[in-house]
Amino acid sequence: MRLVALLAVLALAACSPRPLEPRYIAEGLPETLSDWGMIGVRDGRLVLAEGAQPYELNTPLFTDYAGKLRTVWMPKGQAAVWSPDQAFDFPVGTVVTKTFFYPKAAGGGVAPGDGLHLADMKDGLDLSGIRLVETRILVRRTSGWAALPYVWDEAQKTAKLKRTGQSIPMTLERPGRKDSFVYQVPNVNQCAGCHATDHATKALHPIGLKARHLNRGGQLERLAAVGYLRGLPAADQRPRAAVWTDPAADIDARARAWLDINCAHCHSAAGPADTSGLYLDAATTTGPRIGLCKPPIAAGQGTGGFRFGVHPGKPDESILVYRTASTDPGAMMPELGRALVQDEAVAMLRQWIAKMPGTCG
Repeated sequence: MRLVALLAVLALAACSPRPLEPRYIAEGLPETLSDWGMIGVRDGRLVLAEGAQPYELNTPLFTDYAGKLRTVWMPKGQAAVWSPDQAFDFPVGTVVTKTFFYPKAAGGGVAPGDGLHLADMKDGLDLSGIRLVETRILVRRTSGWAALPYVWDEAQKTAKLKRTGQSIPMTLERPGRKDSFVYQVPNVNQCAGCHATDHATKALHPIGLKARHLNRGGQLERLAAVGYLRGLPAADQRPRAAVWTDPAADIDARARAWLDINCAHCHSAAGPADTSGLYLDAATTTGPRIGLCKPPIAAGQGTGGFRFGVHPGKPDESILVYRTASTDPGAMMPELGRALVQDEAVAMLRQWIAKMPGTCG
């Protein structure tokens, strides 16, 4: 119900005297985010165009504790086609946006925004308490998906295309600590580093727009109801990834959901990290493929001197924990999209491994 209430608010915003006009731009590199008409600032608030459907993921990718507002839009009469395990097949003209932001902190820095949900954004995003950082556009053209990063100005009125990316120094404030870091807006090649999920074709694809990640709070039904999704099966046939922060959920399901969304775009049988032999996608469920007692393919500082990817019962001797807890560019995983450690996720992964039975001998 709270999500429905937010959608109503965003719809009202879209009915302002200056409505946004979403459009598909088939070619070229639009210089400003406003060219797309999907999202904009009206009266100090970030609002969405009519038809730009906001959505959330059960377990999202980690990006230095940034909050994210995600939307998908399609031309009239067009719809994505259901897939039980892959990203939906979106039609030409689809535009996906992801806006990264932080709540402003009392000390002049920023606070974690990744705990905010659509239902928490009553009256939309009041920008007096928000620092907008960037909005990424993923557009489905006849030649395939294209990724374009736009960076917001300090006045939070305009976002301009930054194909070469941008480094933004920040300070993250949390109770009892402050962490200075450099937020990295990806360049277009780095966008491909995550979204080119098939090493053979090197074509870009959405990562989060899959059934198991979207299956929450009636989102799939809503997308179908507005005409954006065809082929939605019965509820008992829809996969669902766990919410990794849900303490009531099974720890294995939580860990696998986190690894799936954060790592599997590379670590899968088709991904660019396939030669590692480590597959962290949802379809790979056990054995050396998920790291159990698996020696690393390549030695070096990335191993931390440990012998196995996942050593049951021994998180402190597992390469997976070592790399997710590192910020060393030569060891950290994921290697893109973060400068900070997601401490809570590392703790969860440690708990997962600590509870595993058996030993590697």
